[in-house]
Amino acid sequence: MEYKTATLEHLPAIVRLLAEDELGASRERFEDPLPEEYRTAFAKIQQQSGNSIVVAVHDEDVIGCLQLTIIPGLSRLGMTRGQIEGVRVDSRYRSQGIGEALLRHAIETAREMDCQLIQLTTDKSRKSAHHFYEKLGFVASHEGMKLAIDNYIS
Repeated sequence: MEYKTATLEHLPAIVRLLAEDELGASRERFEDPLPEEYRTAFAKIQQQSGNSIVVAVHDEDVIGCLQLTIIPGLSRLGMTRGQIEGVRVDSRYRSQGIGEALLRHAIETAREMDCQLIQLTTDKSRKSAHHFYEKLGFVASHEGMKLAIDNYIS
């Protein structure tokens, strides 16, 4: 298995992984051709320094992915942190260490980019994911919140 920064040719496989997920099934659209929104979003990720999609590739097939964003900050004496999102492993390859290896690769990449902290969010309903992240040393130290901009009352 090798890890690569995703290119446009990997995009359909990434969207497939996002849509294959039980939560993603209701919010993603894996179609041929892909909705243009995915191409637009991918282009924005590629243009933003410190933001990338990492894919795990086995025999030319994308079998896992995640998004790693490097976030410079002022708090904690100017600490740089890595944000991991969208972790997915092809259902045919789960429980084989792919997710762990992919996360370890992302953590090492973040370390090389001078990050002192890695953070991620995971849906409260994903109990097995919580256990998986805890095994890797992640601690549920904060309570996260989200706001859909359409619901914002100004």
